[in-house]
Amino acid sequence: MQKRKLGSEGLEVSSIGLGCMGMSHAYGSPAERVDEESIRVIHRALDLGVTFFDTAEIYGPFTNEILVGRALAGRRDGVIIATKFGFDVQGSFPYAVCSRPAKIREVCDASLKRLGIDYIDLLYQHRVDPEVPIEEVVGTVGDLIDSGKVRFIGLSEAGPDTIRRAHRERKVSVLQSEYSLWERGIEERILPTIRELGIGLVPFSPLGRGFLAGGIRSFDDLPQGDYRRTDPRYQGENLSRNLRIVGAVEDVAKRNGATAAQVAIAWTLHQGDDVVPIPGTKRVRYLEENCDAASLVLSGADLETLNSLSQETSGERYGAKMMAQVER
Repeated sequence: MQKRKLGSEGLEVSSIGLGCMGMSHAYGSPAERVDEESIRVIHRALDLGVTFFDTAEIYGPFTNEILVGRALAGRRDGVIIATKFGFDVQGSFPYAVCSRPAKIREVCDASLKRLGIDYIDLLYQHRVDPEVPIEEVVGTVGDLIDSGKVRFIGLSEAGPDTIRRAHRERKVSVLQSEYSLWERGIEERILPTIRELGIGLVPFSPLGRGFLAGGIRSFDDLPQGDYRRTDPRYQGENLSRNLRIVGAVEDVAKRNGATAAQVAIAWTLHQGDDVVPIPGTKRVRYLEENCDAASLVLSGADLETLNSLSQETSGERYGAKMMAQVER
């Protein structure tokens, strides 16, 4: 698999990464999350040339970092491990944000222990904490870089002013935000900002939380315990309208002898060489399908069709409390 550079500080990763959250958290029922199968997925990803693995303390919480650490034990060379701080993981989800410097240092040390590694390649602030100046946040991560515990700084779902302030304090390599055929909110203000500053983009949920793959046709297709049962885009008329997007993606897929998932991932790759999507999966066959998207070349007509879908999405991507935490 080809590699891409993210930011100006020397971070280089496979053109497609692996989002590991769903292996421990949020998607599917608890019975579907089998650690040994997830470890096989990670090992197969390594075989396919994937070098970029994404986790966070909040996933589980905590158990996903342990799982990723188990899977990558003895295979650390050449691997880029990304994890995140930024929440006070107490009580029930959704958690309150927390990026106090002492908390960042505490989470970093705990993540290193759970992952079983000496340093974190990419450490993200998971969500902006309005109570802590972003300069203090990236300054603290910069101290962790200086001490050898972290290599690169990332932000997630930050707004343009925050990104600029952070980057002035210490070079930010990556912004991770939701970006896909059905979520293009970053295009107006965020993408121009990070490209001006030379910051790479890592889109999470490039498959629209699995929806763009085409396997979900009704609310009842979502198992009990699946986070998406609370997602506004899967509710009532929103779901019916959003299925039209899936139909258009499937039409493009048929013309290309590909799957809808491959088209959705390929579309993100076509948005620039500074873009590295991190689709997640718990199954080897879907991993292999996703990785094959790296070689799918979409025509100008295909891209025009897909780009025209940007006005079709129905419903907010989160509930009100979580929406209040994005683009701060």
